[in-house]
Amino acid sequence: MHLTLHVTDGCNLACRYCYVRQGNQIMSTEVAHAAVDLAARTQAHCGLIFFGGEPLLHKDLIADTVRYAETLRTAGKGPFHYKVTTNGLLLDREFLRLSEQYEIFLALSFDGVRAAHDQNRVRPDGSGTFADVEAAARRLLAIRPYAPVMMTVAPDTVQHYAEGVDYLYALGFRYLLCTLDYSGDWTPGSLRELERQYVRLADWYRTRTLAEDKFYLSPFEVKISSWIHRSGYCRERCELGKKQISVAPDGKLYPCVQFVGMEEFCIGDVFSGVDEEKRTALYLQNEQEHESCRGCAVKARCNHYCACLNKQATGDFRKVSPVLCAHERILLPIADRLAEQLYRSRAAIFLQKEYNDMFPLLSMVEDHFS
Repeated sequence: MHLTLHVTDGCNLACRYCYVRQGNQIMSTEVAHAAVDLAARTQAHCGLIFFGGEPLLHKDLIADTVRYAETLRTAGKGPFHYKVTTNGLLLDREFLRLSEQYEIFLALSFDGVRAAHDQNRVRPDGSGTFADVEAAARRLLAIRPYAPVMMTVAPDTVQHYAEGVDYLYALGFRYLLCTLDYSGDWTPGSLRELERQYVRLADWYRTRTLAEDKFYLSPFEVKISSWIHRSGYCRERCELGKKQISVAPDGKLYPCVQFVGMEEFCIGDVFSGVDEEKRTALYLQNEQEHESCRGCAVKARCNHYCACLNKQATGDFRKVSPVLCAHERILLPIADRLAEQLYRSRAAIFLQKEYNDMFPLLSMVEDHFS
């Protein structure tokens, strides 16, 4: 089980597509330690994810919580691994040193080229943050070359999608996690532009792969994997409340990040534990086939089961976003053509990435000793 600790709902940015209702809640040390204790009771490898708002507004709390978890590890509980998702503005060298000391995995939110990033990822006064985030990215990659970047594509920035991926790759990122702002105002015109961008990205992916470059570009990796490892069950399928639970600043537990603060979705608290009956009921409800998806030819390869995505886009975790349907139908044939071309060309990196489960480990070892 992984716990996402929402250390605060405050932020130093005012991103135009953000779904978090900003406030002044801050997680106490008592709640954070109780969350670690709850995780330790699972007697399994557990991830502690520090989330917000902007979690680095409270670096001391993160450091204290990680050190507390390490004391439990030395006592034979855990083990734990740690992750922080940040906008980068407060990512200083001191916190980077802490991440090295405790192997804290850092993910940076960065929307690509300046025209895209500064369109939506802005300060409260409306000013852009591109230059500061680019500087943070360089500091991060100097210490964490495998750090992922998280890029959000909105209707008003979709024309910069492929250009943004190329820029982030040139900057040094090799793990590119791209997602749409599904709650945005997508129109037939912006969806046609999205298709054009995916065609450009497929060409980019093919060129990089044939050159034997190693990288991970999430939209294509997920869809290609869903075909190669097809079994009638999507490997990326949401398992609401089963594998990951969100901890609100006040210690209440929720099945995922989009549900924090909604009392009807509360499934316990860090002091009394998880209400297993309620958690299971929500999980089973989300597992039921959606009415709108019955008979769909691509439902086994689709992300329509993501409760958080549905909640964000439609307000109802049981209602699938029409934008998601359009996205999947755009991306799947492009990804499938790309995979077929690479397979027929016997591209070595492609074959290793998709058919050798040991490839990520072997690749990291190779990079380390090269």
